[in-house]
Amino acid sequence: MRFHFPSFLIGYGAGVTTVLAGQYLRPLVVEMASAAFSLADAVAARIAVFREDVDDVLAEAKARARQPRRPKHARAAA
Repeated sequence: MRFHFPSFLIGYGAGVTTVLAGQYLRPLVVEMASAAFSLADAVAARIAVFREDVDDVLAEAKARARQPRRPKHARAAA
């Protein structure tokens, strides 16, 4: 196989470019990943609060459903 110098230079240049781009792009990638994790944490916290609110509403509804019913005229007098 014959050595093709322009192909060698293209390959070497691609490797150097990849290394240099990786050094400069790493902080950007880390910042984007950090923002994504922060967003995921915020969404998880909101979901937890929403679930707690739904549980409270359902518990209140269950308590009302299990209360003994009084006649309407007894409720109006109270």
